[in-house]
Amino acid sequence: MRHSFSPVRRAMILAALAGAAPLGAAGAAPAAEVPSLDAVIAGPQRSAANKARDVYRHPRQTLQFFGLQPGQTVIEIAPGDGWYTEILAPYLRDRGKLYAAHYEPGGANAERARSRARYEAKLRQDPDVYGKVTVGTLPVKAFTDIHPPGGADMVLTFRNIHNWMKDGHFDDTLRAFYAVLKSGGVLGVEEHRARPGTSLAQMIASGYVTEDYVIEHARAAGFQLAARSEINANPRDTKDYPQGVWTLPPTLREGDKDRAKYLAIGESDRMTLRFVKPAAAR
Repeated sequence: MRHSFSPVRRAMILAALAGAAPLGAAGAAPAAEVPSLDAVIAGPQRSAANKARDVYRHPRQTLQFFGLQPGQTVIEIAPGDGWYTEILAPYLRDRGKLYAAHYEPGGANAERARSRARYEAKLRQDPDVYGKVTVGTLPVKAFTDIHPPGGADMVLTFRNIHNWMKDGHFDDTLRAFYAVLKSGGVLGVEEHRARPGTSLAQMIASGYVTEDYVIEHARAAGFQLAARSEINANPRDTKDYPQGVWTLPPTLREGDKDRAKYLAIGESDRMTLRFVKPAAAR
């Protein structure tokens, strides 16, 4: 769902996010302080459909687990249509910097190209919320157009790793993340979680990835595992569906077939991992 706001409405959004005083007669918000994460998550810039998924995605707990703070430089990886951008962009707007590494425009994958086009249109439509986001391209071997001065504090990826495994560049992409982070920087990972022992072929086919696989490859790229969390766990997820993880909401690839059953299960069981680039690393 897209939003189209008047200038006054946009100012009201910014004021609400910042907890600022009411608008003056001229309709302009006073200088804003950094909004709280709770205020951003509850803010009117987020679509109702996206807010409805908070029960599964736990954005406040997830971002706090990763260590998100005002003033940081954050790279959101493959942001899709902007679910997390609706939170990260206003939170970092006045203190911090958000880069979005999306799939390349006009690439061979038409759906990914359309996703980037929708994302960029969303940002253009509300410049007072998203106007400071810098959009670049997802790295295969290295970042080509995202080079934060001094390095990034945080790289965040949500439910993307199975795609990079299928495309054959997971290890190269991890090394790109390592290179773009400053020493002590954080790689935050959320991914659909497979049962231990699941084969590589089945992980690619189902979209579920084992924690051990992610940890092994992140360590090979130079990262240290700092912490694991069960914030996004779902014990109802049996992980044995005809269309893999896409059988469950929000995709519901089976359509109306067993729809009530899959809605009752909810979204997938997910690992949530925090990796760190060692402080002495360059």
